[in-house]
Amino acid sequence: MNIYKLTLVSILAALAVVGRFAFQFLPNIQPVTTLIIISGFFLGPVAGILLAVLSTYLSNLFLGMGIWTVWQIIGWAFIGFLSGMIGKYFKNIPVILLSLFSIFSGYLYGLIISLTSFTVSGKFLPYYLAGLPFDTYHAVGNGIFTFLLFPLFSKVFQRYQNKWQL
Repeated sequence: MNIYKLTLVSILAALAVVGRFAFQFLPNIQPVTTLIIISGFFLGPVAGILLAVLSTYLSNLFLGMGIWTVWQIIGWAFIGFLSGMIGKYFKNIPVILLSLFSIFSGYLYGLIISLTSFTVSGKFLPYYLAGLPFDTYHAVGNGIFTFLLFPLFSKVFQRYQNKWQL
């Protein structure tokens, strides 16, 4: 990973933190997952994981730390890894398929976060079922953000990818 890629991931982390802070009044609708997916897709799995760790830790400094921070990092890092692998093996993916993956990622993230309850109280199913509406908000928000942001970011990433050979 070169200095340019680290700088780019840092800027994307700052954008994710601002986006998460700006949309905090809407339950589970935030651009963080979409930014992690798009970054992992273009920059690779390591960059997706790094962005997940940075954006989670930095945004939770403002929004509140707790045991959930570890599980948020695990959830978003796993999504960053998966999107990096998709980008590695499927270069020209339509935006609609990536939007469907981001919708799936909203539910996957909710499942991973629900494991927190299992580790603390031993009860998984009631907590997971109670959180399904919020997971749906997250999934729909991811789909909308991906549909809107992917065309913009794909042009930016492709331009800089050609220039810096990322």
